[in-house]
Amino acid sequence: MSYNVYVIELDKEVLKSRKFRTYNPQLKPEKTCFYVGQSCHSPDVRFRQHKDGYKANRFAKKYGLRLRVDIYEIFNPIKTRDAAERIEQGITEKLRELGHGVWSN
Repeated sequence: MSYNVYVIELDKEVLKSRKFRTYNPQLKPEKTCFYVGQSCHSPDVRFRQHKDGYKANRFAKKYGLRLRVDIYEIFNPIKTRDAAERIEQGITEKLRELGHGVWSN
């Protein structure tokens, strides 16, 4: 079994959520917001699952616009879940360093 990381671009309406803003104190309002995840499913399947409400993150379900393949494609596929989780965290940290709002589990 292999794993994939994926990045979903979120609508700016997510900034109305106090919880999202609290988790992103360095957020620059002009920057894009994202949801970052990892799964044994393909990014396309996982995005559709979020939008359909299956094991969905509430931000990805409500505000998810599109997959950002340009951010994650170089990492996939990943051999282990542990490695996928580390890469997910690394992407999250890098995007936050750049001033983006990011939600990740």
